[in-house]
Amino acid sequence: MTSSIPSADPREIEHFTKFAETWWDPTGPFWPLHKLNALRVDWIVSQLKTTHANASTEAPLKGLKVLDVGCGGGILSESLARLGADVTGIDVVEKNIAIAKAHAAQQNLNIQYQLNSVEALSEGEQQFDVVFNMEVVEHVADLPGFMQACNALVKQEGSCFVATINRNWLAWFVTVFGAEYVLQWLPKGTHHYRLLRTPNEIKRLLDHDGLHLKASAGVRVNPIKRSMALCRSLRINYMLHAVKSAC
Repeated sequence: MTSSIPSADPREIEHFTKFAETWWDPTGPFWPLHKLNALRVDWIVSQLKTTHANASTEAPLKGLKVLDVGCGGGILSESLARLGADVTGIDVVEKNIAIAKAHAAQQNLNIQYQLNSVEALSEGEQQFDVVFNMEVVEHVADLPGFMQACNALVKQEGSCFVATINRNWLAWFVTVFGAEYVLQWLPKGTHHYRLLRTPNEIKRLLDHDGLHLKASAGVRVNPIKRSMALCRSLRINYMLHAVKSAC
């Protein structure tokens, strides 16, 4: 399957297959994603309240059809489903989808998981109110093609969220050298400098397909307390929220 997907990097797929069993271990190699997910979900909900008004406090995403691209073991997908969203999660790593399906079933969550690529999905007529592209762009081989496919899946006046790591010496020092080799928070080889993406690179690819930046936020990490907080600076980790223009 992966040989027919231009954006799929076989080395990245092999890496994530190796650690797939640990997705839901809060003390395992993906523990930073669990903390990051909790922080991001609050920001996502605050953003969507301004574009997709919903008065419900218990299910603020009710009525929204959303896509989680590169869903992994389902950490974000499950959070979105608990908030009322109709969730589809896709991934090109077969083991990730198996883990995600099993965990969702244990939690009695109705999430549509598919072993599928965003390129293949975009060839159909399906579109979504919100497309989530979180911590994925730094793992793909063909960024323009990948982003074009993601953007095509966003409905008119729909939203797209992108989260990734900036490309500069400080971001590399903190997230690659620091997190993987010094603190060993993440498995070595999770990130590669050449695949890190700057905010301007992502913005250009969004703008090209009619998605215009609405908001952005950075993430500040405290290595001593193992805590994370939102910040204005996009120099290290960042999130972008873009909205597709109506024709």
